[in-house]
Amino acid sequence: MSKYRSSTTKAVKEKSKQPHFLWRGIGCFMMILIPVISVAIGYELVQFAIVQRYPIPHELLGLPRFPALFYKSSGIMIILRPIASIKHLYAYASAALLVMITLGGITSLGYAFVYRMVGPSRYGPLDVPPPKIKAKPYKR
Repeated sequence: MSKYRSSTTKAVKEKSKQPHFLWRGIGCFMMILIPVISVAIGYELVQFAIVQRYPIPHELLGLPRFPALFYKSSGIMIILRPIASIKHLYAYASAALLVMITLGGITSLGYAFVYRMVGPSRYGPLDVPPPKIKAKPYKR
């Protein structure tokens, strides 16, 4: 035994680097739920804006247009025909993207608030507490 090592020191249990399995499940659920909610809200927002005659850029309204090369290929148009028949697709997609960014930001702020309240302490068992220094006002 060395001179400076005490035999009564407690072994510190190593924490795992991965998040708790419950948080991973919630994250997976939110990756599916937020886009679905965003598309539904974006669709309703565009419909409401059209009915109320709010100004929407005319480039976003109407049927989507593809490059001329796509229309020459029958294979590509078989795949894109269902998408090409959706009226105001660009408006729906842009509204859904804005709602998705907003919902993601609100979710992140909520998660940060909850984590701050119930998360682990700032300092671990091996950390030295912060110094308690009372600085004197500087006088010349």
